[in-house]
Amino acid sequence: MSGDSGSKSYKVVTYGCQMNVHDSERLSGLLEDAGYVKAGQDGDPDLVVFNTCAVRENADNKLYGNLGQLAPVKSRHQGMQIAVGGCLAQKDRDTIVRKAPWVDVVFGTHNIGHLPALLERAAVERKAQVEILESLETFPSTLPTRRESAYAAWVAISVGCNNTCTFCIVPALRGKEEDRRPGDVLAEIEALVDEGVIEVTLLGQNVNAYGSDLGDREAFSKLLRAAGQIEGLERIRFTSPHPRDFTDDVIAAMAETPNVMHQLHMPLQSGSDTVLKAMRRSYRQERFLGIIRKVREAMPDAAISTDIIVGFPGETEEDFEETMKVVREARFTNAFTFQYSKRPGTPAAEMDDQIPKAVVQARYDRLIALQEEISWEENKKQVGRTLEILVAEGEGKKDDRTDRLSGRAPDNRLVHFTRPAEPVRPGDTVTVEITYAAPHHLLAEGPTLAVRRTRAGDAWEKRQAGPAAKPAGVMLGLPSVGAPVALPLAAPAGGACCGD
Repeated sequence: MSGDSGSKSYKVVTYGCQMNVHDSERLSGLLEDAGYVKAGQDGDPDLVVFNTCAVRENADNKLYGNLGQLAPVKSRHQGMQIAVGGCLAQKDRDTIVRKAPWVDVVFGTHNIGHLPALLERAAVERKAQVEILESLETFPSTLPTRRESAYAAWVAISVGCNNTCTFCIVPALRGKEEDRRPGDVLAEIEALVDEGVIEVTLLGQNVNAYGSDLGDREAFSKLLRAAGQIEGLERIRFTSPHPRDFTDDVIAAMAETPNVMHQLHMPLQSGSDTVLKAMRRSYRQERFLGIIRKVREAMPDAAISTDIIVGFPGETEEDFEETMKVVREARFTNAFTFQYSKRPGTPAAEMDDQIPKAVVQARYDRLIALQEEISWEENKKQVGRTLEILVAEGEGKKDDRTDRLSGRAPDNRLVHFTRPAEPVRPGDTVTVEITYAAPHHLLAEGPTLAVRRTRAGDAWEKRQAGPAAKPAGVMLGLPSVGAPVALPLAAPAGGACCGD
Protein backbone atom coordinates (compact mmCIF):
# COMPACT_ATOMS: atom_id res chain seq x y z
CA MET A 1 0.00 0.00 0.00
CA SER A 2 1.13 3.56 -0.50
CA GLY A 3 2.71 5.24 2.52
CA ASP A 4 0.91 7.71 4.74
CA SER A 5 2.51 10.59 2.89
CA GLY A 6 1.12 9.36 -0.42
CA SER A 7 4.47 7.90 -1.50
CA LYS A 8 4.35 4.80 -3.64
CA SER A 9 5.46 1.56 -2.01
CA TYR A 10 7.91 -0.90 -3.50
CA LYS A 11 9.15 -4.44 -3.06
CA VAL A 12 12.37 -5.89 -4.53
CA VAL A 13 12.51 -9.66 -5.06
CA THR A 14 16.06 -10.97 -5.43
CA TYR A 15 17.31 -14.21 -6.95
CA GLY A 16 20.86 -15.47 -7.21
CA CYS A 17 24.29 -14.48 -6.06
CA GLN A 18 25.93 -11.91 -3.79
CA MET A 19 26.21 -9.42 -6.64
CA ASN A 20 22.45 -9.54 -7.15
CA VAL A 21 21.87 -9.01 -3.43
CA HIS A 22 24.18 -6.02 -3.57
CA ASP A 23 22.47 -4.67 -6.70
CA SER A 24 19.10 -4.96 -4.96
CA GLU A 25 20.36 -2.71 -2.19
CA ARG A 26 21.20 -0.18 -4.87
CA LEU A 27 17.79 -0.56 -6.47
CA SER A 28 16.13 0.03 -3.11
CA GLY A 29 18.27 3.10 -2.53
CA LEU A 30 17.44 4.50 -5.96
CA LEU A 31 13.72 4.01 -5.40
CA GLU A 32 13.75 5.59 -1.95
CA ASP A 33 15.80 8.47 -3.33
CA ALA A 34 13.01 8.89 -5.91
CA GLY A 35 10.34 9.04 -3.17
CA TYR A 36 9.21 5.40 -2.88
CA VAL A 37 8.84 3.71 0.51
CA LYS A 38 9.51 0.08 1.32
CA ALA A 39 6.29 -1.94 1.35
CA GLY A 40 5.04 -3.50 4.55
CA GLN A 41 3.89 -7.09 5.02
CA ASP A 42 0.24 -6.35 4.27
CA GLY A 43 -1.37 -5.25 1.03
CA ASP A 44 -0.01 -5.10 -2.48
CA PRO A 45 2.97 -2.83 -3.25
CA ASP A 46 2.67 -0.17 -5.95
CA LEU A 47 5.87 -1.47 -7.54
CA VAL A 48 7.44 -4.93 -7.67
CA VAL A 49 10.99 -5.26 -8.99
CA PHE A 50 12.41 -8.69 -9.85
CA ASN A 51 16.21 -8.77 -9.78
CA THR A 52 16.79 -12.00 -11.67
CA CYS A 53 19.44 -14.68 -12.01
CA ALA A 54 20.16 -16.58 -15.23
CA VAL A 55 22.32 -19.41 -13.96
CA ARG A 56 19.61 -22.06 -13.56
CA GLU A 57 18.05 -24.10 -16.30
CA ASN A 58 14.57 -23.21 -15.06
CA ALA A 59 15.31 -19.59 -14.09
CA ASP A 60 12.91 -18.27 -16.70
CA ASN A 61 10.13 -20.63 -15.58
CA LYS A 62 10.44 -19.32 -12.04
CA LEU A 63 10.28 -15.71 -13.21
CA TYR A 64 7.32 -16.20 -15.56
CA GLY A 65 5.47 -18.16 -12.89
CA ASN A 66 5.81 -15.25 -10.48
CA LEU A 67 4.89 -12.74 -13.17
CA GLY A 68 1.79 -14.80 -13.94
CA GLN A 69 0.70 -14.65 -10.32
CA LEU A 70 1.07 -10.86 -10.36
CA ALA A 71 -1.02 -10.31 -13.50
CA PRO A 72 -4.42 -10.43 -11.73
CA VAL A 73 -3.02 -8.40 -8.83
CA LYS A 74 -1.97 -5.67 -11.21
CA SER A 75 -5.34 -5.70 -12.98
CA ARG A 76 -7.12 -4.76 -9.74
CA HIS A 77 -4.42 -2.43 -8.39
CA GLN A 78 -4.62 0.79 -10.35
CA GLY A 79 -1.24 2.26 -11.18
CA MET A 80 0.76 -0.77 -10.09
CA GLN A 81 4.02 -1.32 -11.99
CA ILE A 82 6.27 -4.34 -12.49
CA ALA A 83 9.95 -4.18 -13.44
CA VAL A 84 12.37 -6.99 -14.31
CA GLY A 85 16.13 -6.52 -14.11
CA GLY A 86 19.26 -8.56 -13.55
CA CYS A 87 20.99 -11.28 -15.52
CA LEU A 88 17.89 -12.92 -17.02
CA ALA A 89 16.66 -9.53 -18.22
CA GLN A 90 20.08 -8.88 -19.77
CA LYS A 91 19.89 -12.23 -21.56
CA ASP A 92 16.23 -12.39 -22.65
CA ARG A 93 15.50 -8.71 -23.36
CA ASP A 94 12.31 -8.39 -25.44
CA THR A 95 11.27 -11.98 -24.66
CA ILE A 96 10.06 -10.94 -21.22
CA VAL A 97 7.63 -8.35 -22.53
CA ARG A 98 6.42 -10.72 -25.23
CA LYS A 99 5.65 -13.48 -22.71
CA ALA A 100 4.41 -11.12 -19.98
CA PRO A 101 3.04 -7.97 -21.66
CA TRP A 102 1.88 -6.60 -18.30
CA VAL A 103 5.53 -5.91 -17.35
CA ASP A 104 6.29 -2.17 -17.42
CA VAL A 105 10.09 -2.04 -17.42
CA VAL A 106 12.90 -4.40 -18.42
CA PHE A 107 16.44 -3.25 -17.59
CA GLY A 108 19.83 -4.94 -17.61
CA THR A 109 22.81 -5.39 -15.34
CA HIS A 110 24.58 -2.32 -16.71
CA ASN A 111 21.90 0.34 -16.22
CA ILE A 112 20.22 -0.20 -12.86
CA GLY A 113 20.58 3.53 -12.22
CA HIS A 114 17.98 4.22 -14.94
CA LEU A 115 15.14 2.37 -13.18
CA PRO A 116 13.28 5.39 -11.70
CA ALA A 117 13.34 7.24 -15.03
CA LEU A 118 12.18 4.13 -16.92
CA LEU A 119 9.28 3.67 -14.51
CA GLU A 120 8.19 7.27 -14.98
CA ARG A 121 8.45 6.98 -18.75
CA ALA A 122 6.41 3.76 -18.75
CA ALA A 123 3.67 5.48 -16.74
CA VAL A 124 3.56 8.49 -19.04
CA GLU A 125 3.77 6.61 -22.35
CA ARG A 126 1.62 3.71 -21.10
CA LYS A 127 3.83 1.11 -22.75
CA ALA A 128 6.68 -1.13 -21.67
CA GLN A 129 10.18 0.32 -21.55
CA VAL A 130 13.02 -2.04 -22.46
CA GLU A 131 16.55 -0.71 -22.00
CA ILE A 132 19.53 -3.06 -22.07
CA LEU A 133 23.04 -1.60 -22.26
CA GLU A 134 25.95 -3.71 -23.47
CA SER A 135 28.54 -2.16 -21.17
CA LEU A 136 28.58 -0.67 -17.70
CA GLU A 137 27.54 2.96 -17.69
CA THR A 138 28.02 3.85 -14.03
CA PHE A 139 29.81 1.83 -11.36
CA PRO A 140 27.05 0.66 -8.98
CA SER A 141 28.79 2.02 -5.89
CA THR A 142 28.16 5.58 -7.04
CA LEU A 143 24.40 5.01 -6.70
CA PRO A 144 22.24 5.55 -3.60
CA THR A 145 21.56 2.53 -1.45
CA ARG A 146 19.30 1.16 1.26
CA ARG A 147 21.33 -0.94 3.69
CA GLU A 148 19.53 -3.67 5.58
CA SER A 149 22.14 -3.77 8.35
CA ALA A 150 23.59 -1.19 10.69
CA TYR A 151 26.63 -3.31 11.54
CA ALA A 152 27.78 -5.14 8.39
CA ALA A 153 28.12 -4.08 4.78
CA TRP A 154 29.06 -5.20 1.29
CA VAL A 155 31.69 -3.11 -0.47
CA ALA A 156 32.03 -3.85 -4.19
CA ILE A 157 35.59 -3.53 -5.42
CA SER A 158 34.99 -4.72 -9.00
CA VAL A 159 32.28 -5.78 -11.41
CA GLY A 160 32.39 -8.23 -14.29
CA CYS A 161 34.61 -11.26 -14.88
CA ASN A 162 37.37 -12.11 -17.37
CA ASN A 163 37.05 -15.89 -17.03
CA THR A 164 35.43 -18.16 -19.61
CA CYS A 165 34.21 -21.14 -17.57
CA THR A 166 32.10 -23.35 -19.83
CA PHE A 167 29.30 -23.76 -17.25
CA CYS A 168 28.93 -20.04 -16.49
CA ILE A 169 27.00 -17.37 -18.37
CA VAL A 170 27.78 -14.55 -15.93
CA PRO A 171 30.71 -12.97 -17.84
CA ALA A 172 28.52 -12.66 -20.93
CA LEU A 173 25.88 -10.81 -18.91
CA ARG A 174 28.04 -8.80 -16.52
CA GLY A 175 30.86 -7.94 -18.92
CA LYS A 176 34.62 -7.76 -18.51
CA GLU A 177 36.11 -6.96 -15.14
CA GLU A 178 36.22 -3.31 -14.14
CA ASP A 179 37.99 -2.33 -10.93
CA ARG A 180 37.31 0.58 -8.63
CA ARG A 181 40.20 2.78 -7.62
CA PRO A 182 41.61 1.76 -4.21
CA GLY A 183 41.07 5.25 -2.83
CA ASP A 184 37.36 5.08 -3.69
CA VAL A 185 37.00 1.69 -2.01
CA LEU A 186 38.80 2.82 1.15
CA ALA A 187 36.81 6.06 1.30
CA GLU A 188 33.57 4.09 1.13
CA ILE A 189 34.71 1.80 3.94
CA GLU A 190 35.69 4.80 6.08
CA ALA A 191 32.27 6.35 5.48
CA LEU A 192 30.58 3.11 6.51
CA VAL A 193 32.66 2.86 9.68
CA ASP A 194 31.68 6.43 10.53
CA GLU A 195 28.04 5.29 10.32
CA GLY A 196 28.65 2.44 12.79
CA VAL A 197 29.57 -0.49 10.54
CA ILE A 198 32.21 -2.79 12.06
CA GLU A 199 32.29 -5.58 9.45
CA VAL A 200 32.72 -5.29 5.69
CA THR A 201 32.82 -7.93 2.98
CA LEU A 202 34.76 -6.99 -0.14
CA LEU A 203 32.77 -8.18 -3.11
CA GLY A 204 33.68 -9.05 -6.68
CA GLN A 205 32.74 -11.71 -9.17
CA ASN A 206 36.40 -12.73 -9.05
CA VAL A 207 37.43 -10.68 -6.08
CA ASN A 208 41.13 -11.53 -5.92
CA ALA A 209 41.64 -10.71 -9.60
CA TYR A 210 41.29 -7.13 -8.41
CA GLY A 211 44.08 -5.12 -9.99
CA SER A 212 43.97 -6.69 -13.46
CA ASP A 213 42.16 -3.59 -14.67
CA LEU A 214 44.60 -1.36 -12.78
CA GLY A 215 47.81 -3.06 -13.90
CA ASP A 216 48.86 -4.15 -10.40
CA ARG A 217 49.02 -7.87 -9.61
CA GLU A 218 49.30 -7.21 -5.88
CA ALA A 219 46.49 -4.66 -5.71
CA PHE A 220 44.17 -6.98 -3.76
CA SER A 221 46.64 -7.79 -1.00
CA LYS A 222 47.52 -4.09 -0.76
CA LEU A 223 43.82 -3.29 -0.46
CA LEU A 224 43.38 -5.81 2.37
CA ARG A 225 46.30 -4.31 4.27
CA ALA A 226 45.09 -0.75 3.72
CA ALA A 227 41.57 -1.58 4.85
CA GLY A 228 43.09 -3.19 7.91
CA GLN A 229 44.42 0.21 8.97
CA ILE A 230 40.97 1.81 9.17
CA GLU A 231 40.25 2.55 12.81
CA GLY A 232 37.01 1.04 14.06
CA LEU A 233 36.79 -1.67 11.38
CA GLU A 234 36.82 -4.95 13.28
CA ARG A 235 36.18 -7.61 10.65
CA ILE A 236 37.10 -7.81 6.96
CA ARG A 237 35.96 -10.63 4.68
CA PHE A 238 35.93 -11.14 0.93
CA THR A 239 34.12 -13.30 -1.59
CA SER A 240 34.66 -15.05 -3.89
CA PRO A 241 38.24 -15.64 -4.99
CA HIS A 242 39.47 -17.81 -7.86
CA PRO A 243 42.31 -20.31 -7.40
CA ARG A 244 44.05 -18.99 -10.51
CA ASP A 245 44.60 -15.56 -8.98
CA PHE A 246 45.10 -16.57 -5.36
CA THR A 247 48.71 -15.60 -4.72
CA ASP A 248 51.07 -15.83 -1.77
CA ASP A 249 50.90 -12.09 -1.08
CA VAL A 250 47.14 -12.45 -0.40
CA ILE A 251 47.78 -15.26 2.07
CA ALA A 252 50.39 -13.11 3.81
CA ALA A 253 48.01 -10.15 3.97
CA MET A 254 45.31 -12.33 5.53
CA ALA A 255 47.70 -13.77 8.10
CA GLU A 256 49.36 -10.46 9.01
CA THR A 257 46.35 -8.11 9.08
CA PRO A 258 44.56 -8.62 12.42
CA ASN A 259 41.08 -7.63 11.29
CA VAL A 260 41.10 -9.77 8.13
CA MET A 261 39.22 -12.87 9.21
CA HIS A 262 40.76 -16.32 8.86
CA GLN A 263 37.93 -17.48 6.64
CA LEU A 264 38.22 -18.39 2.98
CA HIS A 265 35.68 -19.50 0.39
CA MET A 266 37.67 -21.17 -2.41
CA PRO A 267 35.57 -22.69 -5.22
CA LEU A 268 36.86 -26.12 -6.28
CA GLN A 269 34.09 -27.13 -8.74
CA SER A 270 35.83 -30.47 -9.45
CA GLY A 271 38.85 -32.39 -8.21
CA SER A 272 39.46 -34.02 -11.59
CA ASP A 273 42.04 -32.40 -13.87
CA THR A 274 40.14 -33.73 -16.87
CA VAL A 275 36.88 -32.14 -15.76
CA LEU A 276 38.60 -28.91 -14.74
CA LYS A 277 40.02 -28.67 -18.25
CA ALA A 278 36.57 -29.26 -19.76
CA MET A 279 35.19 -26.60 -17.42
CA ARG A 280 37.93 -24.26 -18.65
CA ARG A 281 39.12 -23.74 -15.10
CA SER A 282 42.70 -22.47 -15.19
CA TYR A 283 44.10 -24.60 -12.33
CA ARG A 284 44.46 -28.28 -11.56
CA GLN A 285 44.06 -30.41 -8.45
CA GLU A 286 47.61 -29.97 -7.18
CA ARG A 287 47.46 -26.20 -7.56
CA PHE A 288 44.22 -26.10 -5.57
CA LEU A 289 45.51 -28.33 -2.77
CA GLY A 290 48.74 -26.33 -2.70
CA ILE A 291 46.73 -23.19 -1.91
CA ILE A 292 44.88 -25.00 0.88
CA ARG A 293 48.17 -26.19 2.38
CA LYS A 294 49.71 -22.72 2.26
CA VAL A 295 46.66 -21.14 3.86
CA ARG A 296 46.69 -23.68 6.68
CA GLU A 297 50.42 -23.23 7.23
CA ALA A 298 49.96 -19.47 7.58
CA MET A 299 46.62 -19.67 9.46
CA PRO A 300 46.11 -23.06 11.15
CA ASP A 301 42.70 -21.93 12.44
CA ALA A 302 41.37 -20.94 8.99
CA ALA A 303 37.88 -22.12 8.08
CA ILE A 304 37.81 -23.00 4.38
CA SER A 305 34.65 -23.63 2.38
CA THR A 306 34.06 -24.38 -1.29
CA ASP A 307 31.68 -24.94 -4.22
CA ILE A 308 31.49 -28.29 -6.03
CA ILE A 309 29.57 -29.29 -9.15
CA VAL A 310 28.64 -32.97 -9.46
CA GLY A 311 27.84 -34.57 -12.83
CA PHE A 312 29.50 -32.14 -15.24
CA PRO A 313 29.25 -33.49 -18.82
CA GLY A 314 31.73 -36.30 -19.35
CA GLU A 315 32.45 -36.83 -15.64
CA THR A 316 33.40 -40.47 -15.07
CA GLU A 317 33.36 -42.41 -11.82
CA GLU A 318 37.14 -41.98 -11.71
CA ASP A 319 36.73 -38.21 -12.13
CA PHE A 320 34.22 -38.12 -9.30
CA GLU A 321 36.56 -40.10 -7.03
CA GLU A 322 39.19 -37.41 -7.62
CA THR A 323 36.74 -34.86 -6.26
CA MET A 324 36.11 -37.05 -3.22
CA LYS A 325 39.87 -37.31 -2.73
CA VAL A 326 40.25 -33.52 -2.65
CA VAL A 327 37.36 -33.19 -0.20
CA ARG A 328 39.01 -35.71 2.13
CA GLU A 329 42.36 -33.93 1.97
CA ALA A 330 41.13 -30.33 2.07
CA ARG A 331 38.71 -30.96 4.94
CA PHE A 332 36.41 -28.08 4.12
CA THR A 333 34.42 -26.56 6.96
CA ASN A 334 31.44 -26.72 4.64
CA ALA A 335 30.77 -27.10 0.93
CA PHE A 336 28.04 -25.85 -1.35
CA THR A 337 27.39 -28.81 -3.60
CA PHE A 338 25.34 -28.69 -6.78
CA GLN A 339 24.05 -31.16 -9.29
CA TYR A 340 25.02 -29.92 -12.73
CA SER A 341 22.15 -28.54 -14.75
CA LYS A 342 22.30 -27.00 -18.20
CA ARG A 343 22.61 -23.26 -18.35
CA PRO A 344 21.21 -22.04 -21.66
CA GLY A 345 23.81 -20.06 -23.56
CA THR A 346 26.84 -21.80 -22.05
CA PRO A 347 29.23 -24.13 -23.94
CA ALA A 348 28.67 -26.92 -21.41
CA ALA A 349 24.98 -27.06 -22.29
CA GLU A 350 25.94 -28.23 -25.80
CA MET A 351 28.54 -30.79 -24.72
CA ASP A 352 28.09 -34.48 -25.45
CA ASP A 353 27.93 -37.10 -22.72
CA GLN A 354 25.47 -35.38 -20.40
CA ILE A 355 25.32 -37.53 -17.28
CA PRO A 356 22.04 -39.37 -16.48
CA LYS A 357 20.13 -37.88 -13.57
CA ALA A 358 20.22 -41.09 -11.54
CA VAL A 359 24.02 -41.24 -11.74
CA VAL A 360 24.37 -37.58 -10.76
CA GLN A 361 22.01 -38.06 -7.81
CA ALA A 362 23.91 -41.09 -6.52
CA ARG A 363 27.24 -39.27 -6.69
CA TYR A 364 25.74 -36.18 -5.11
CA ASP A 365 24.41 -38.22 -2.18
CA ARG A 366 27.84 -39.76 -1.58
CA LEU A 367 29.52 -36.36 -1.64
CA ILE A 368 26.96 -34.89 0.76
CA ALA A 369 27.48 -37.77 3.19
CA LEU A 370 31.26 -37.34 3.13
CA GLN A 371 31.15 -33.58 3.57
CA GLU A 372 28.61 -33.80 6.40
CA GLU A 373 30.95 -36.16 8.22
CA ILE A 374 33.92 -33.84 7.73
CA SER A 375 31.96 -30.71 8.67
CA TRP A 376 30.85 -32.30 11.90
CA GLU A 377 34.36 -33.49 12.75
CA GLU A 378 35.81 -30.04 12.07
CA ASN A 379 33.12 -28.31 14.12
CA LYS A 380 33.72 -30.65 17.05
CA LYS A 381 37.23 -29.22 17.25
CA GLN A 382 35.63 -25.93 18.28
CA VAL A 383 34.09 -27.39 21.46
CA GLY A 384 35.76 -25.87 24.51
CA ARG A 385 37.01 -22.81 22.64
CA THR A 386 36.16 -19.30 23.83
CA LEU A 387 35.02 -17.13 20.91
CA GLU A 388 33.84 -13.57 20.40
CA ILE A 389 30.56 -13.63 18.46
CA LEU A 390 29.18 -10.73 16.45
CA VAL A 391 25.48 -10.76 17.30
CA ALA A 392 23.40 -10.99 14.14
CA GLU A 393 19.82 -10.21 13.24
CA GLY A 394 17.70 -12.98 11.75
CA GLU A 395 20.37 -15.70 11.68
CA GLY A 396 18.71 -18.08 14.13
CA LYS A 397 15.30 -19.24 12.91
CA LYS A 398 14.54 -20.97 16.23
CA ASP A 399 15.91 -18.27 18.55
CA ASP A 400 12.52 -17.13 19.84
CA ARG A 401 11.50 -20.68 20.67
CA THR A 402 14.83 -21.64 22.29
CA ASP A 403 15.44 -18.29 24.04
CA ARG A 404 18.79 -18.05 22.28
CA LEU A 405 20.51 -15.47 20.13
CA SER A 406 22.77 -16.12 17.15
CA GLY A 407 25.80 -14.65 15.51
CA ARG A 408 29.00 -15.30 13.64
CA ALA A 409 32.40 -16.31 14.98
CA PRO A 410 35.47 -14.65 13.47
CA ASP A 411 35.83 -17.60 11.07
CA ASN A 412 32.17 -17.14 10.08
CA ARG A 413 30.82 -20.25 11.78
CA LEU A 414 27.22 -19.79 12.92
CA VAL A 415 26.91 -19.86 16.72
CA HIS A 416 23.69 -20.06 18.74
CA PHE A 417 24.17 -18.94 22.35
CA THR A 418 22.12 -18.61 25.51
CA ARG A 419 20.48 -15.20 25.78
CA PRO A 420 22.49 -13.20 28.34
CA ALA A 421 20.82 -11.53 31.30
CA GLU A 422 21.82 -8.05 30.16
CA PRO A 423 20.40 -6.58 26.94
CA VAL A 424 22.36 -7.31 23.79
CA ARG A 425 21.73 -5.83 20.35
CA PRO A 426 22.62 -6.89 16.80
CA GLY A 427 26.07 -5.44 16.19
CA ASP A 428 27.22 -5.97 19.77
CA THR A 429 29.60 -8.81 20.57
CA VAL A 430 29.46 -11.56 23.18
CA THR A 431 32.18 -13.87 24.44
CA VAL A 432 31.04 -17.46 24.89
CA GLU A 433 32.43 -20.96 25.33
CA ILE A 434 31.40 -23.51 22.70
CA THR A 435 29.74 -26.54 24.31
CA TYR A 436 28.30 -28.49 21.38
CA ALA A 437 28.89 -28.88 17.66
CA ALA A 438 26.56 -29.89 14.84
CA PRO A 439 27.59 -30.14 11.18
CA HIS A 440 26.30 -26.66 10.33
CA HIS A 441 26.36 -24.70 13.60
CA LEU A 442 27.84 -24.45 17.07
CA LEU A 443 26.10 -24.06 20.44
CA ALA A 444 27.20 -22.13 23.52
CA GLU A 445 24.78 -23.37 26.16
CA GLY A 446 26.51 -21.91 29.20
CA PRO A 447 26.36 -18.38 30.57
CA THR A 448 27.73 -15.56 28.43
CA LEU A 449 31.25 -14.70 29.58
CA ALA A 450 31.18 -11.07 28.41
CA VAL A 451 29.04 -8.60 26.49
CA ARG A 452 30.64 -5.73 24.59
CA ARG A 453 28.39 -2.92 23.49
CA THR A 454 29.64 -1.48 20.19
CA ARG A 455 29.13 1.51 17.94
CA ALA A 456 27.40 -0.92 15.58
CA GLY A 457 24.90 -1.85 18.28
CA ASP A 458 24.33 1.85 18.91
CA ALA A 459 23.68 2.34 15.19
CA TRP A 460 21.23 -0.57 15.16
CA GLU A 461 19.39 0.84 18.19
CA LYS A 462 19.21 4.28 16.62
CA ARG A 463 17.72 2.80 13.47
CA GLN A 464 15.03 1.00 15.46
CA ALA A 465 14.08 4.22 17.25
CA GLY A 466 13.08 6.12 14.13
CA PRO A 467 12.76 6.06 10.36
CA ALA A 468 15.86 5.22 8.38
CA ALA A 469 17.90 8.14 7.20
CA LYS A 470 17.56 9.17 3.58
CA PRO A 471 19.94 7.08 1.47
CA ALA A 472 23.28 8.57 0.60
CA GLY A 473 23.46 10.37 -2.72
CA VAL A 474 26.09 10.34 -5.41
CA MET A 475 28.05 13.48 -4.54
CA LEU A 476 31.20 11.72 -3.31
CA GLY A 477 30.54 8.25 -4.67
CA LEU A 478 30.39 7.02 -1.09
CA PRO A 479 27.11 5.16 -0.73
CA SER A 480 26.00 2.96 2.07
CA VAL A 481 25.85 -0.73 1.35
CA GLY A 482 23.83 -3.58 2.72
CA ALA A 483 24.31 -6.45 5.09
CA PRO A 484 26.06 -9.48 3.69
CA VAL A 485 24.12 -12.69 3.67
CA ALA A 486 25.76 -15.41 5.73
CA LEU A 487 28.91 -16.32 3.84
CA PRO A 488 29.83 -18.21 1.84
CA LEU A 489 26.64 -17.59 -0.04
CA ALA A 490 25.20 -20.63 -1.75
CA ALA A 491 24.66 -20.11 -5.44
CA PRO A 492 21.66 -21.60 -7.19
CA ALA A 493 21.77 -25.27 -8.09
CA GLY A 494 23.98 -26.03 -11.04
CA GLY A 495 27.14 -24.39 -9.80
CA ALA A 496 28.45 -21.18 -8.41
CA CYS A 497 27.32 -17.91 -9.87
CA CYS A 498 29.25 -14.67 -9.51
CA GLY A 499 32.56 -15.46 -7.90
CA ASP A 500 33.19 -18.65 -9.89
